[in-house]
Amino acid sequence: MKSKVDFINENTTRALMKLFIPLMLAMTLTMAYSMVDSLWVGNLLGEAGMSALTASTAIVLIMNSLSMGVGNGVSVMIAQRVGAKNTVGVKRAAAVVMIVSLVFSGAICLVGELASEYLLTAMGTPAEVLTEAVSYLRLYLIGNVALFLYMQFTSIFRAFGDSVFQMKGMLMTVIVNAILDPIMINWWGFNGVAIATVISEFVCLAYAFAYHYKKKWFSFDFKAMTWEDVKTMGRLCVPTSIQSIMPALSSAVMITFVNPFGLTALAGYGVVRNLELIMFMPTNAMSMAVTSIVGQCKGAGRIDRAGDYCKKAMLTGGVLIGLVSALVICTSPILSGCFGQGAEVGVIVAEFFHIVSIGYVLYMLTSCIQGYITGIGRPEKAMLLLIAYYIIFRVLPALMLKHIFGLSGIWFAFLVSHILACVLAFVLLQISDKIFLKPVKNT
Repeated sequence: MKSKVDFINENTTRALMKLFIPLMLAMTLTMAYSMVDSLWVGNLLGEAGMSALTASTAIVLIMNSLSMGVGNGVSVMIAQRVGAKNTVGVKRAAAVVMIVSLVFSGAICLVGELASEYLLTAMGTPAEVLTEAVSYLRLYLIGNVALFLYMQFTSIFRAFGDSVFQMKGMLMTVIVNAILDPIMINWWGFNGVAIATVISEFVCLAYAFAYHYKKKWFSFDFKAMTWEDVKTMGRLCVPTSIQSIMPALSSAVMITFVNPFGLTALAGYGVVRNLELIMFMPTNAMSMAVTSIVGQCKGAGRIDRAGDYCKKAMLTGGVLIGLVSALVICTSPILSGCFGQGAEVGVIVAEFFHIVSIGYVLYMLTSCIQGYITGIGRPEKAMLLLIAYYIIFRVLPALMLKHIFGLSGIWFAFLVSHILACVLAFVLLQISDKIFLKPVKNT
């Protein structure tokens, strides 16, 4: 069983880059995919359309994050078996992943359809855009089943060291969505955005099946599935799912804090969240790369190399995100205009990025440590780190600071969470992982 990149024997920096660069390109396309809807809605439907999209996509982000979170657990599950050269175990695990994912995503779709209006109302969605937001969410949930299954394919391929699939799949999705958005908006108005998204997601899933049929990196052994494999998937995927939804869940809560400040503030936060995708792009890619690589190293009994990979990731990622952050901070007022928003929204966006600034570098360091802890098979510790990050360190300060500084106080809460979470991440390593603290070998 040979992976495309030899994480165990190849130079760590070179092997890391071979996985990280294609993943970052895939994340760039993911960013583009997420921003396409906002660009078309902002320019064709104005501030009201952007506000409706912002309100509904808070829950969409939770759904997307859940699929990625399950995928991170799946990646660890498969990668450890790939590293241990357990071909039979990979076949069983792949079958379990597909069956469980289909049942789980179907259940999520059904619950979401029934609870959409209640959830958006509870979040304080303005009455002027509630109907549009509910309609968008209900349509989107249909495509979420396809997206969920697609993300599990990407995670399995990534566990083998194949990151090209995710890049190609996202490129196809971006192109389809970008072409369909203006057409569907012209035909069905705001609902057309969701219809275009659903179509693009099913196209992406079809591509996943075609890619699997061509490459045959693994096969599914449905007859050999065991409850032990299901339990293993649950043990890994439940903590990674909670990890992954924390940012999106926190974002949904933060929207309830922003809503009382009016449609302009909500539209500004919608632009902020889209521009933040630029910062999250390299960070998420590096975290996923570290998780998959460390999983293989752990399966092969080379935990020393796992620590080396994480250190290289923090150094490379920290420098990269620093440069990207500086670029976005300097150009944020101009970039906000690309979404068809006025000067007032631009002021809100610029203030956010000037306050948060250095927080994105700290976010990169924290995410690398999170990926390392998850990859070695301790997702529950990474889960606790993320709960502290996005609930204790962000929501609670926002709850207090908004009464003192208004909307700016909410922005300050983001910076506070980045600082405190980074400190906690390094403390967790100091306490629990002596292997990681050993000097890096020249590998």
